[in-house]
Amino acid sequence: MRGFLAACAAIVCLPGVAQAQGALGANYNEHYEDVDYRDLKKADASWVRIFLTMPQLDQGAAKHGVVRTTLDAGKQGYKTILSFKWPFPNRDFPKPGSAEMEKELARLDAVLPLVMGKVEILVIGNEPYIESREADRDLDLNAFYEAMAARVIAYRAKHCIEDCKTRLYMGALNRLDLKKNITPSTDRWMEYVKATPQIDGVDIHPHINSIEASKPFLDYILPRMRAEQKFLVTEFSVVWWWKDNLKKPIPAAFSAKYDVPKNSQNWQVIKAALEQPFAKQRWDDFLSMSPWFESRKHYLRNQMKMFRDTGRLAVATYGFKQGSSMSNNFGPDKTPWLLNSVFAPRTVQANPDGSAAANYAWIDDFKALQKN
Repeated sequence: MRGFLAACAAIVCLPGVAQAQGALGANYNEHYEDVDYRDLKKADASWVRIFLTMPQLDQGAAKHGVVRTTLDAGKQGYKTILSFKWPFPNRDFPKPGSAEMEKELARLDAVLPLVMGKVEILVIGNEPYIESREADRDLDLNAFYEAMAARVIAYRAKHCIEDCKTRLYMGALNRLDLKKNITPSTDRWMEYVKATPQIDGVDIHPHINSIEASKPFLDYILPRMRAEQKFLVTEFSVVWWWKDNLKKPIPAAFSAKYDVPKNSQNWQVIKAALEQPFAKQRWDDFLSMSPWFESRKHYLRNQMKMFRDTGRLAVATYGFKQGSSMSNNFGPDKTPWLLNSVFAPRTVQANPDGSAAANYAWIDDFKALQKN
């Protein structure tokens, strides 16, 4: 206990460091180019989250758009979350002491001086259990991320001690609603979070098909953290519910109002909107006339209540703007992330001032949640 309190006094419990309490912010994933302060102002948002793909730092950390945009958002008065993403789609994790491991540590060394003490939250990892091959999701994964965390912790301890506002989280765990994803590696992930006093908690990404499927995430992580630790939710949605409905017929009322063939499927309307953005009323009609969407239009409000009711949510960030990766090659089997977005510049015509139009289903609840 004495050891824990000493570590807490030295790092975690620094005076003057504000603890986030149940905030809701804007998630941009990697699309730093989509950050528009007009959108954030319209939504009353105060938090911005972006992830940084670490191999891209080889082109220069200070010049990277994610780094520059994150720092600029901070200067504009927004609180910021930066997630470090290490993709390993075609190879195993580097071994400690290897040249590959040293290269990864060097990338951290390049970016930490730029962001430590300037961002509110650093997340060590984006989606480790998705951004790797299934066969590699063993304890080597843990060893790699623990090495990255140790480097971040050591840097903060040396360079950002007094009133350092940057908090550290490990992230993020996916699809914990599926039993096959509860493994010795995820157990060790949570053991590390709990045993490391410099870590404030864990990040989760509940992309699910029903709000009920988010409960197993909470049931798994909360008992495995220290009582004072919190959790982040830097991504969440019911995107799999949207996908389940892509190939279903469009609403009859929409077909009649806009003279669209009755045998059209939902994905075809979305594709048409991507090819030539709809007037806002037409896009709103398509979604509001679709029971599969209209019945979930308060998902954001309901999901935030579930997170906040735990008393341990630090910050959640929701998909804020339709990005380019969401609209490329859209078809019946495309994951429809764009339906989550608070702002819909890809499917809806811009406002007269050139700013993005809001999606009717999310904007009011998003704004209301800033006040609660």
